[in-house]
Parts: sequence; C-alpha cells; structure tokens
Amino acid sequence: MTMYETSDLHKRVARYEAAVDELRAAHQDIRTVLLDQVLYERWQQIGAELGFAVAAGTAQAGAQQQDLGAMNQQIPQMSESWAG
Repeated sequence: MTMYETSDLHKRVARYEAAVDELRAAHQDIRTVLLDQVLYERWQQIGAELGFAVAAGTAQAGAQQQDLGAMNQQIPQMSESWAG
C-alpha cells in the first residue's frame, strides 16, 4: 500500500466516522421527538379520561413542529457528508 493510498484511506475512515456520529445524533434527536410526542399524547389521553379538557393547538405541538422542521433541514446536510 503506497503512502497515497494510506492517506486516502485515512480520509475515508474519518468521513465515515463523522457520518456515523451525525447519524447517531440524528437518531437521538428523532428518538427524543418521538418519545416526547408519544408521552405527550398519552398524557393528554389520561387527562381526558380523568375529565380534563384537551386544549387544541397547544404550545407543545408547535414546539414539536419546529423540531421536525429543524430535522428536515439536517437531512440534506447528512446526505452531503455521505456523498463527499
């Protein structure tokens, strides 16, 4: 293996490691949003069963939409890092 091939291999490994780190971070972000959504919906369901009114268009739902929007913006960035 020549020095050039070794250097190229190191660059590829570094890109792969960076992509894996990005994937892990994105997975954690998605997991957090999904858990928050499921827990929030369950909390609303329990509240409704106990007779509490469920407010339409709560602040929590708006914050979750912003989180999803931010994640949608990250997806092209992740694709670029894999292609690079």
